[in-house]
Amino acid sequence: MLAALFEARGWPVEMLSPEELSGEIQGSWANYQLRAIWRAEDNVLQLLCLPDVRVPSQRTAAAHELLALVNEQLWLGHFDIWSKSGMLVYRHGAMLGDDGLLSLDQAQALVETAVDECDRFYPAFQFVLWSDRSPREALESALVDAHGEA
Repeated sequence: MLAALFEARGWPVEMLSPEELSGEIQGSWANYQLRAIWRAEDNVLQLLCLPDVRVPSQRTAAAHELLALVNEQLWLGHFDIWSKSGMLVYRHGAMLGDDGLLSLDQAQALVETAVDECDRFYPAFQFVLWSDRSPREALESALVDAHGEA
C-alpha cells in the first residue's frame, strides 16, 4: 500500500526487496528519504524518515540532549542518531495483523506523521548543530517559529 501511495502522489519510490521500499518526499525544510521495512516474523512495519542531517562528532552530546527533549514531545515514533554514520532518523514501528495489510488511511497517516515530525523539529536540529544555542533554546526557538507559521 505504501508503494501505491507514493505512486499516486507522484513521489519517487523504489522496491529494494519484497520487504523494503525506499522513496523520497519534499518536506518543508528538505527532501526526506523514507524507507519502509516489513518484518513478517513480528508483523511489524518500520518506517524510517531521514531528513539528511548528519551530526558532527563535536556536537554529538548536544544532539543527544536535544533528542531527549524532542522525543518527550512525540506521541508516535521517535528520533534517533545512527551511531556509525551520525545520521538523524525518525523511526516508527507499526504492528499489523497476521495478513500484514496496511490500509490506505494507515499508510497515509504513517507517512504524514513522519514528514510532519521531521518538519516540526528540523529547525531545532539545525540550531543546535550549526549555532551556539543550547538544546533547550534550539527546541524552544523551533517550536515558537513553527507555532508562528500556523
